[in-house]
Amino acid sequence: MSHVLPRFSRPIKSKGNPHMDVSYWSKAMDAYDAKNYRQALLETINYINSNVLRDQSLDDDIQIVHGQGSAEIRISISQEMFSVKAPFVKITENTNKVPLFRKVAEINFNPLTLAQIRRKQDVLWFEYETPIALCQPYKVYDVLNEISTNTDHYDDEFIEKYQAEFFATPKTTPLSDDEKDTVWQQIQEVFEDYEKFSKEFKEKRWNDYQWDITVLSLLKIVNMSCVHGTLRTKLEEYVFNLFNGQIDFNFRIDKGTNFMQKLLAKSKEEFMQDMYHAESLISLKWRSSNEILQNHAKSMETHVERYINENNQLMLCYYLQSAFLKMIYDYNMEEQHQNAIYDVLERVSSKSLDEARPLLLQTYYAFLDGTAGETVIASATSSTKKGKGFFSKFFS
Repeated sequence: MSHVLPRFSRPIKSKGNPHMDVSYWSKAMDAYDAKNYRQALLETINYINSNVLRDQSLDDDIQIVHGQGSAEIRISISQEMFSVKAPFVKITENTNKVPLFRKVAEINFNPLTLAQIRRKQDVLWFEYETPIALCQPYKVYDVLNEISTNTDHYDDEFIEKYQAEFFATPKTTPLSDDEKDTVWQQIQEVFEDYEKFSKEFKEKRWNDYQWDITVLSLLKIVNMSCVHGTLRTKLEEYVFNLFNGQIDFNFRIDKGTNFMQKLLAKSKEEFMQDMYHAESLISLKWRSSNEILQNHAKSMETHVERYINENNQLMLCYYLQSAFLKMIYDYNMEEQHQNAIYDVLERVSSKSLDEARPLLLQTYYAFLDGTAGETVIASATSSTKKGKGFFSKFFS
């Protein structure tokens, strides 16, 4: 029996995802170059999330309060100053203060580079303030990303490890019953396939592919935008470690396998505690554009060509699946780029290697030449007939 690929189901959409419009970035840079600093700041915020300023009077001082997962980001824009503040956690009588303050000092050195955590009475705040004239778009983007990322990341850790409390009740929306059923069914599919393929790879002594099936499984779950809280923090930790080439490969496989066993033991109720809709001011992923994604595809080219030349269809198909899922994990993609990946992953779901290979390659080369998302993915047969130029030979 020929090998077929794991299943894939497109995750449900989150109600709180920020809408990024790349056209605002050039407007922000042009305004800054023209020394129209306040306009540059406003266009940068529009780029980050084009919904934030929609109901604001842009000529007056602006006050914005917006959720970021379980955190709250407060932005103030006057004629002269720009400030960002985020109430983090409350310190109580039960809080383990010494290790908490030690952790705060550590974070203020690294990873923070612009903002700082400060204590005001019994509340810890992330803070940053600068004159409008210094609001270069990259700097504004970095500070908002830095505060949003670390506030949403560390509040759960501080509450779990040091017995701090949320500053305010997180503004979240529970999943509907239908959404819960859909999400749980998708997670069960991921787990069923993980156990099936992990067993198959062990029986065939294809031990290296334990990395691939573990990575595919974790990325499918963490790419669900409704995953939050400690579950997302743990998933991100293991994804980072699995892709960390500084760690021994077999050690990464062992750690990933052990984590998968812990996930398999979780009940539906335990998963649903960390699954809900939550507002986001800014996507915590890297910004993307056609050029950025082309460059990323270019960085994959050596591996792709090697697997093609070796006629290693198994490695090629698993590499492209994990690479596409990692692109969605890493980049805040425009919808057409994200859909190009979701479309092909759905099409190769449960397909043989012979069927999946040309479809995956076609999408890869579309990213490489900057046409991803422009047309509907053709069938494997039509791609052989309609392949263009140099790349068409790979679909024969």
